[in-house]
Amino acid sequence: MPTLTGLAPDPRQPGYRLVEVDRGRFASLPGVALEPLSLQLGAELAPAVLERLRALADVEAAERAALRALARRAHARGDLRRRLVKKQHPPAAVDAALERLRVRGLLDDGRYAEQYAALRATRGKGPARLLRDLLAQGVERRTAEEAVRRALADEGIDPEVEARAVAARRARQLADLPPPVRKRRLLAYLVRRGYEGPRVKELVQNLTSVESGLKFRGEPRER
Repeated sequence: MPTLTGLAPDPRQPGYRLVEVDRGRFASLPGVALEPLSLQLGAELAPAVLERLRALADVEAAERAALRALARRAHARGDLRRRLVKKQHPPAAVDAALERLRVRGLLDDGRYAEQYAALRATRGKGPARLLRDLLAQGVERRTAEEAVRRALADEGIDPEVEARAVAARRARQLADLPPPVRKRRLLAYLVRRGYEGPRVKELVQNLTSVESGLKFRGEPRER
């Protein structure tokens, strides 16, 4: 059986200990987690103890990977979990690591969702698109809906006003297309941007009708 050949304080992480097995570096692990194992230098490691050490090492590796990802950009918890599991980190270790980060305040879906929604709302994304994107990242629906509502309110964005502005710009770009094609493309564009519902269909109808009337009478269109 493998033998514990090293158990020294880790100078880079207070409260951690450097574990060495068969004279090879194994992992740096929390001292608190090691205490119940009653490890002794030179002693052989029973299979159950070795398995526990591996599980602890997996959590540490998952946490380090999560911190590197968060250093690059913010993530929703569900999205970050998928990424870590895809990189072959054990799901149980990932869950434990992400819970640590949540407790430390480094992973907060509510905060993330509101910041995400606020930034993209100012770029013309509608509430339906914002909600879809957050749900796709694993944010719980109630959290996502509240985040979108608060982001729009904080940024002073009225979705109906924004939809009209977005639609008007796009309608001018499509003005040379046949009316049925223009109407279909404009509606599809607005839906992709996150503006949906009867009011949007009415808006598209009005814009395309106005554009068609102007073209028919030979009046100049804005380019």
